[in-house]
Amino acid sequence: MADTPPRKRTILHRIRGKQGSNPAAEMSFIDHLEELRWHIVRALIGIMVGAVVVFSNVGYVVDQIMMGPIHNDFITYKWLCSLGHRLNTEELCLQDFKLQFLSNAMTEQFLMTFTIAFTGGFILAFPYVFWEIWRFIRPALSKKERRGAQGAIVWVSVLFFTGVAFGYYVLTPFMVNFYSNYSLSPLIEFKPTISDYFENLVYLTVGIGLLFQLPVVVMLLTRVGLLTPNTLKAIRKYAFVGILIAAAIITPSTDPFSLMLVTLPLYLLYEFSIALSMRIHRKQLKQEEEEWS
Repeated sequence: MADTPPRKRTILHRIRGKQGSNPAAEMSFIDHLEELRWHIVRALIGIMVGAVVVFSNVGYVVDQIMMGPIHNDFITYKWLCSLGHRLNTEELCLQDFKLQFLSNAMTEQFLMTFTIAFTGGFILAFPYVFWEIWRFIRPALSKKERRGAQGAIVWVSVLFFTGVAFGYYVLTPFMVNFYSNYSLSPLIEFKPTISDYFENLVYLTVGIGLLFQLPVVVMLLTRVGLLTPNTLKAIRKYAFVGILIAAAIITPSTDPFSLMLVTLPLYLLYEFSIALSMRIHRKQLKQEEEEWS
C-alpha cells in the first residue's frame, strides 16, 4: 500500500496534542512562519487596495468624512437638537462653534495624505484582514469548534464597524464640540493642529472599533478555560463603575443624557459578553457530561 501524503497541520495541533505519532506529519516551525508570512502579505495587500481607494478619493474623505464632525450641520448635532425639541428642552442642542486647523510643518499635509489613506485602507479591509487571520487559525480547530465559530468573520466585522460608527457619530462630535468651546481664559486662542485632530479621530474610531471586540475576546478566553461567566458576574459592579468613569472622562458634556449615551452601549456590550460566556460554558459542561457518561 502506498504511503499517504503528509497532512497539513498547524503548530497549534502539536500544542494541544492533536497530532498523530508520525513526526513527518507535523509542519516545522519554519513552515509555520512561512505560512504566517503569506497570510500577513495578503492582508497587507488588502490594506493597500483599500488605501488606494481612499487615496484616490482623499479630497472627499477629508472634506466630507474627516471634517464632518466640525460642522454645525453634522447629522449628530441635528439629530440631538431635533430630539431636544421633541422633549421640550434645549440642552441637547450643542453650542455652535467655528473650528479651523493649523498645519505648522512643511511636510505635514503631504505625509498625512498617506496616513489617512492607510488608516482608511485598514478600516475598509478589516474583514479581509481578519479572514486571513482566521484562515491561519482554522486548521487548528476541531470540527465542533469550527461549527461553533461559524459566522465569526461576520460578527467580528459587525462589531468593528459598529464601534467605528459609534466613535465617529457619537464620541467625536461631543469631543469636538466640548473642546472647541472650552477655554481657561479669553486671552487664550484655541488653534488646534490638523495632526492633533486626526490622532484623536483615529483613537475614537479605530480604537473604539477594536474595543468593541470584547465579546470575541470573552468567547476565546471562555473556550480555553481562562474565563468563566461567574467571574464576569462577580466583577460586574466593578466593571460598571469602570465603564461609568471611562464614560465620564470621554463625555465632554456634563448632562446625564450624554453620560448615558456613552455608558449604555459599553455596558450592554459587557452584558452581552456575559451571556455569550454562559452559552459557551453550558455547552462545555454538557460535552464533559457526555464524555463521562
